[in-house]
Amino acid sequence: VDHTSICVERGDFVTIVGKSGSGKSTLLHLIGGLDYPTSGEVWIDNECITNMNEEDLSAFRRRKIGFIFQAFNLVPSLNVWENIILPIGLDDRKPDMVYLKEIIELLGLGEKLNNLPNTLSGGQQQRVALARALVIRPRVLLLDECLSALDKKLRVEMQGELRRILEECGVTTFFVTHDQEEAMTLSDAIVVMNQGVIEQTGTPAEVYEHPRNRFVASFLGKANFFRGKDILSLVSQADPDTTYAVRPERITISTDGTGLRGVVESVVYAGSTTTCCVRWGEQAILAETRPEHGQATWKRGDEVVLSWAPDAAIPLED
Repeated sequence: VDHTSICVERGDFVTIVGKSGSGKSTLLHLIGGLDYPTSGEVWIDNECITNMNEEDLSAFRRRKIGFIFQAFNLVPSLNVWENIILPIGLDDRKPDMVYLKEIIELLGLGEKLNNLPNTLSGGQQQRVALARALVIRPRVLLLDECLSALDKKLRVEMQGELRRILEECGVTTFFVTHDQEEAMTLSDAIVVMNQGVIEQTGTPAEVYEHPRNRFVASFLGKANFFRGKDILSLVSQADPDTTYAVRPERITISTDGTGLRGVVESVVYAGSTTTCCVRWGEQAILAETRPEHGQATWKRGDEVVLSWAPDAAIPLED
């Protein structure tokens, strides 16, 4: 990572996204004290972990930082209860039974305490890993692709459950994922990384509605790109030399009126939405519609006009 600076409020859920090799896991490891920065500092709860010696840093990680990785790393020979309290035992501390009971009830594990990990479903194993991370009352919780091993349906269910649980616990959380939908669903803030650099930080709405550049616009969701000079008929105030992004769901398809005239190349029906790919000169434009029940859908070969409101065109820095 290069010249990276980020400040997070206590209790926030921050998701770090980017392509493979963008530096998101490296940033997570730096926050957790698993890697040392070549320059700069990492502060957690008014303590600079960068300047700690190995012994103090190891103790800080055990007592104040919770980790959950893609592999849950549950100990196969230990039951659920023993897995949950393992970090407390390794630190020669006695568990707070009242707090433990609250965590177990919150995660719905009360009836599984005597089960071995191989008798649990993927979602139950994930909850055990979460309980084990929360049992130390961490100042920071670090999640590295921890939902990616679950199937699609279970992953969606766990997203809402994970957010609810962490809100109740009030722990500051950093979550690494490559799943854009996951990032939008879970986060208070999103950090978009590219080649070791933070491209943009903001709330999900800020980053989606006002991406800084072409990379952010195309990475979070879908986007069509136009030069200002090509869309003056729709956006009269557009700078001719600026690149603009337009989200597919902001585009209206019709058969007449002012706009970009093209021909439908393909139509993809996805239940609640229909995505049309429209050929406009040399450019393929995606437009997403939500047809009313019984309304005719577009078909390949239809000649159409694409239009959008002026505020749908987002000016980009590149």
